[in-house]
Amino acid sequence: MKSYSSILFLAFLSLFFSPLSFAATSHSTPDLTQSGVGYLALFIFAIAYCLVMGEEVLKLRKSKPVLLAAGLIWILIGFTFLRLGEIDIAKSALDHNLLEYSELLLFLLVAMTYISAMEERRLFDSLQSWMVSKGFNLRSLFWLTGILSFFISPIADNLTTALLMCAVVMKVGGTNYKFINIACVNIVIAANAGGAFSPFGDITTLMVWQAGHVNFEQFLTLFVPSVVNYIIPAVIMSLFVPTTQPDTVHEHVELKRGARRIVCLFILTIATAVAFHGLFHFPPVIGMMMGLAYLQFFGFFLRKTLPSSLAKKRALAEARHDEAALQRLGSVVPFDVFRRVSHAEWDTLLFFYGVVMCVGGLSLLGYLGLVSEIMYTQWDPIWANVMVGVLSAIVDNIPVMFAILTMQPELSMGNWLLVTLTAGVGGSLLSIGSAAGVALMGAAHGKYTFFGHLKWMPVIALGYAASIVTHLWINGHLF
Repeated sequence: MKSYSSILFLAFLSLFFSPLSFAATSHSTPDLTQSGVGYLALFIFAIAYCLVMGEEVLKLRKSKPVLLAAGLIWILIGFTFLRLGEIDIAKSALDHNLLEYSELLLFLLVAMTYISAMEERRLFDSLQSWMVSKGFNLRSLFWLTGILSFFISPIADNLTTALLMCAVVMKVGGTNYKFINIACVNIVIAANAGGAFSPFGDITTLMVWQAGHVNFEQFLTLFVPSVVNYIIPAVIMSLFVPTTQPDTVHEHVELKRGARRIVCLFILTIATAVAFHGLFHFPPVIGMMMGLAYLQFFGFFLRKTLPSSLAKKRALAEARHDEAALQRLGSVVPFDVFRRVSHAEWDTLLFFYGVVMCVGGLSLLGYLGLVSEIMYTQWDPIWANVMVGVLSAIVDNIPVMFAILTMQPELSMGNWLLVTLTAGVGGSLLSIGSAAGVALMGAAHGKYTFFGHLKWMPVIALGYAASIVTHLWINGHLF
């Protein structure tokens, strides 16, 4: 026998899933934008995203609320479409969204595994040590960390790059919180701008590339607008950075065996992914997974040759009477690919799943079609894409870009490049607008803050506007 609470729950659901609560068009996907179930799904997503935006304050990982929201939204869809006798439509949409996610998941997992392998082989520690040891003054370090962020992020993604450069700034800044804050703002702008002209620089650019709207080489047309986006605010902010010398202690970092070869394998992996996509029109993830095999075989080689390598190094250290080298040999561990896989940013990957499923659910309910009709039919597409960048500063650019790709608006190549640019660099307007900004607020807690970033928003907005004008000017023939 059903309990009284169960009967009440079913009665509540019936209010939302009643056939009278929405209109359905025959032989097409039902329009649920003005139904109780549609409003409830929107409410669930809004609550989840408020929790995501409050991640820094609540100390609640951003993946948790969107995973729960995704499940609840698809429960609502399941009940509704089952009652309508259209469950096959819902199942087809679910399969499509899962396929979209699985391709991106595997692609990002391989990229993150390579980055983790480089980190474990101390490649980034070596780069950090080099910068600290060169005796640069604060303004020079401001420019150096920014420029390196701009050129590393197209390969290593903006989040990893920002965290690496933040570690340098924290080390040389010490108690100079003013320098740390302005340098972190500079890093966020540079990392986001650098990631905008490469499919590997940000998840949003990867999504556009995998969707086939922009070819690999066409991203390079965004290089000059990306430079403009970074240079203008950087020049203005640099005037407020002193030329004093920081107090730093040099630390010698020795690369672990195979570090440089892993970099070469990563470049080969990128080339393989591009070749699969360019030559055969296969999803780039096929090439990335093949690249994971490169790393696995190299890991096998490192493990098998470890004893002989250690013996040679030990003999050399003993011949030189180098006690420090002998001590370092004792800490050498075999390379394990699967341990590197476990170190991937799983919170980001699961957050991405929740976003894909939530946005996919809202699309099935008809909301994205409604938004697409307003933005890309009633508005000029250029202004719509400019607003996408502003929206990316408030809401994470991943759901914004996925929503646009799900809408599938009819855009010229110039406009696809424009929305790629604005979604990538628009997140720099606020510290919460990009993964790089959110990560640095955690890494430099109390030193790089939301309001510390906010006071530089006018000059960042100047760079944002200038990059759009630059794109419209030099790539006008693509519109």
